[in-house]
Amino acid sequence: MAEEAVLGYLETNVEIIDSGEFAAQRGIDHNEIVNVIKSLHGFRYVDAQDIKRETWVLTDEGNSYTTLGSPEVQLMLAIPPEGISRDELQKKLGPSVFKIACAQAAKNKWVEMGKQLISKKVQHVEDRVKDLLLQIQQGQGIGSDDIKALKARKLIVPQTWKGYSVKKGPNYAPKRKKVLTDLTRENLQSGEYKDSEFKEYNFSAKGQPLEGGSLHPLLKVRSQMKQIFLCMGFEEMPTNNYVESSFWNFDALFQPQQHPARDSHDTFFLETPSTTKELPEDYVQRVKQIHESGGYESRGYGYDWKREEANKNLLRTHTTAVSSRMLYQLAQKPFSPKKYFSIDRVFRNEAVDRTHLAEFHQIEGLVCDRNLSLKDLMKVLRDFFKHLGMTKLKFKPAFNPYTEPSMEIFGYHEGFKKYVEVGNSGMFRPEMLRPMGLPEDVQVIAWGLSLERPTMIMYGIDNIRDLFGHKVDLALIKKNPICRLGIE
Repeated sequence: MAEEAVLGYLETNVEIIDSGEFAAQRGIDHNEIVNVIKSLHGFRYVDAQDIKRETWVLTDEGNSYTTLGSPEVQLMLAIPPEGISRDELQKKLGPSVFKIACAQAAKNKWVEMGKQLISKKVQHVEDRVKDLLLQIQQGQGIGSDDIKALKARKLIVPQTWKGYSVKKGPNYAPKRKKVLTDLTRENLQSGEYKDSEFKEYNFSAKGQPLEGGSLHPLLKVRSQMKQIFLCMGFEEMPTNNYVESSFWNFDALFQPQQHPARDSHDTFFLETPSTTKELPEDYVQRVKQIHESGGYESRGYGYDWKREEANKNLLRTHTTAVSSRMLYQLAQKPFSPKKYFSIDRVFRNEAVDRTHLAEFHQIEGLVCDRNLSLKDLMKVLRDFFKHLGMTKLKFKPAFNPYTEPSMEIFGYHEGFKKYVEVGNSGMFRPEMLRPMGLPEDVQVIAWGLSLERPTMIMYGIDNIRDLFGHKVDLALIKKNPICRLGIE
């Protein structure tokens, strides 16, 4: 019916000026007319131009006032000539209506708000709000000041009306021809295909999107980081143990047992199993001695080292716990230089905010060789960060319990136009290396950074909870671009 009306009208007329008026005059739903126009336009039976009009429509609250009247008039009708108490009036109107009504009636100076009674100042009032709402409901225009007042009370909201003006198209016909989409056996047998039109193929049309797995941005950056390390000749360390003992996580790193990081406010300790039973006893004794009385030109910390503290199990706070295990294993064999790296998850008992999570990923690299110096560390760092696209580096002295000297690493970010902190580094202390059994001329240079920070910078994410955790938008996983780290 709608299609016949549109094509039939254009047969004798030049244009349908307004699809809304056209639909109203013929008693056809406008949405039905719009759908027909879109279809005819697609086959070039008609040419259609968009029409947009800004209108105002009533909210649910505004609609209710067209029936019941505005709150202020409801209040006036509820007040008897002798006045009424607040509590009684509130029971009549309801708390929400009462609150709005009192404010508006007082503003209009219709009532006297006494301590005991509420009474009328005027006897007769017009419900202008209701009248204005009815005019909008009927499609009539009202003044800009009235619009502003009703909008402020959230009784109306703007709405964009969309329609079309329509003219004949290049393929216009009073009646749509049947267009075949497929050549079938029946068409061939009957000969119908000879007099039929076939729908043109749209070679630009996109096919159905393929559903498949997608890599998380962190996995993409992690993969590229791994390739960078491998290209530089590093070996990956096994990082499959999330649970570590305090000994490997802290004590073996020459981190004192009174250090704040070992407090439950910063570390997740396990209830079951709460302690470890497998530690190399001879090495434990050497670590105990270096903590209590020092050695290797160190005075130690001079406290009573407790085995029960070292036995406590925890969720590892850094992947350096893995490094300490690997270096200890390296020391048990005839020495050979090694370059190790790891990229995996660590855990901290931190308050969650836009830049911190209780779990995140740490990237760590270390080089173990004879006669290494701070100069070698800076050279390796420049090579590593060059692969990340950072050629301008600055180093700032810092403190770490298990490295000396220690440096914070700052890289110049072209997007931010400033230097940003990108990692931490240092040389492992003799108090950490010598108890393991490594030769005295062997040094270890190491550095670390988070995986999340470069990923956030690369993908323009400013809240870490949008990258990792239960709030991640799946669209981010499906649509994020490839990682170009290390691609020149």
